[in-house]
Amino acid sequence: MSVIEVLAGLDPAGYRRHALHGEEAAWQEKNCYVDLWIELVHALKLEPLAMLPFTLGADFEDDQWTFFKPPLEELRDLYGIDVQELTVWRPLIDHAVEHLAAGRLISTEADAYWLPDTAGTDYRNKHTKTTIVLANLDVDGRKLGYFHNAGYFELGGEDFAQLFRLDMPADPAFLPLFAERIRIDRLVRRTQPDLVTASLALLRRHLPRRPTSNPFGRFGTRLAKDFPELTAGGLAQYHAWAFASLRQAGAAFELLASNLRWLAGFGHPQLRDAARSFDVISEGNKALILKGARAVHTGRALDASALLGDMARAWDEGMASLDKGLR
Repeated sequence: MSVIEVLAGLDPAGYRRHALHGEEAAWQEKNCYVDLWIELVHALKLEPLAMLPFTLGADFEDDQWTFFKPPLEELRDLYGIDVQELTVWRPLIDHAVEHLAAGRLISTEADAYWLPDTAGTDYRNKHTKTTIVLANLDVDGRKLGYFHNAGYFELGGEDFAQLFRLDMPADPAFLPLFAERIRIDRLVRRTQPDLVTASLALLRRHLPRRPTSNPFGRFGTRLAKDFPELTAGGLAQYHAWAFASLRQAGAAFELLASNLRWLAGFGHPQLRDAARSFDVISEGNKALILKGARAVHTGRALDASALLGDMARAWDEGMASLDKGLR
């Protein structure tokens, strides 16, 4: 079997990404794992906005913010999508043929060096670990349709060969990359009221799991301590740090605000105040990432006290508003 289409009709040129990745999004790309789930759920004609309450747990964890990911059990409960780790005991291409032919998708870690959608950043420039979903496969033609970051794309030729390590001698030092198989044969298509009810239940589940103290105070203290070292390391080190910190914080609260506005539009207007508070955090991190880059570039000190103060107040106000709105 040469050509395998798990999701027939997908075309990179005509693919329309979800609004969470649209031009109006503050963070068009959040992190590779949550981004691919937003687009895969969207491609399955389901609503990814419902799954986002897990972002309530975003916290500052000393050298980074939480790399937030949708809990797999919640993907199953909301949408009927079942995800389990794939044991990669033979070449990945063999697993891909086996599982895609059976109607299952595969998510796998990959090297962005061979992913053409990262042209201008990593593609053929820098080896970087990321995660993609293998969707459609042409073995003989050496073409792959895949979800990555904010959309659906296709690669082929040398990129295909390198991604699957074809035509290479066995390397005992190579460790197989982490992969998962995704079953979509039992999808659950909830009515709109049922989906809203389920998402509200997730919001109530995750609210007690929020940080026990305001994370922006702790973040500010660590930022003041670490920034001289970031300046000395230059822009490359700063951008690596910023992805692990400011982007994760900003994107998490943007998604949380989006979930709350979606719920507010379906009979829960009391959640709009909290959404506005979390928008302040999203925009504050976006402003800070630019301000920090300028400071590193010029070698000047960074005064982030006003931005961090605004975000700390917004976190307190947003959580208090949720406590009240979910009673």
